[in-house]
Amino acid sequence: MDEAVDRPMNLREMCARYHIHFKKALGQNLLLDDNINRIMVEAASLDKKDYVVEVGAGLGALTRRLVERAGKVLAVEIDASFMPCLEDQFGHLDHVRLFRGDILNHSLPKLVEEFIPGGPRYKMLSNLPYYITTPLLFHFLEPPLFFATLVVMMQEEVGLRLIAAVNDANYGVLSVAGQLYAEVDIIHRVPASCFVPRPKVDSCIVRFRCRPKGELLTADPRFMLKVVRAAFAQRRKTLRNSLTKSGGFGAPADAVLAAMGASEIDPGRRPQTLSVPEFARLADEIRLRV
Repeated sequence: MDEAVDRPMNLREMCARYHIHFKKALGQNLLLDDNINRIMVEAASLDKKDYVVEVGAGLGALTRRLVERAGKVLAVEIDASFMPCLEDQFGHLDHVRLFRGDILNHSLPKLVEEFIPGGPRYKMLSNLPYYITTPLLFHFLEPPLFFATLVVMMQEEVGLRLIAAVNDANYGVLSVAGQLYAEVDIIHRVPASCFVPRPKVDSCIVRFRCRPKGELLTADPRFMLKVVRAAFAQRRKTLRNSLTKSGGFGAPADAVLAAMGASEIDPGRRPQTLSVPEFARLADEIRLRV
């Protein structure tokens, strides 16, 4: 655990040495400002009790900071061309494991059990391609293995949707889902100029301080999100119109209306006016009638 990592070479030099070319199809960009990695690690409040999964290790810039603070690190990278670079830097460290593969195609509990089992506390950090942001978040928020904290670099637009409040133009399914599972906040804005190739959008660092299952507002979060998706599928319509005509959660119209009455939610309201606790209450009442 006390083994040191040698001082890194310039990131551009590493690209040349390992013949790395960033792939547009995988949404790869080189983060030039290492201070951003420091901010991400500090936001996660890491110590030796933390076993960390990093998604999208790339050249290992964030990994280098993780191995200094965390008890154990599992660095996951989908692109085989980065693996020699990661192996040279971290392959000799007892508390670091490297895995090449698509995290979305693997069970998190199984990966953790194989590579970093028995962690007192699990956390995830990721500077990942934006096209997998939403599926990645649900991959970590929904499984039976609890992650206490997620710190993720993402497109700023998505970050704003995640923290949006009721009646905000950005408030929608992602807002409700994120805030159901965690306390969500934006830690730092990251301009496009911090990356090469330069993306077309600005980014931000978002932190999720996750709620244990027993502290969720609903007993069945996946069913609740089916209701939320149905409601926001036609966000300009009233809940009466959107939910009574949806087959997405298997409840007949009269059961939905009865649930609205039981949860004291006016069927004439629109989805963007409901808070997360109200959606939870409504979904639980509907579920009782399915």
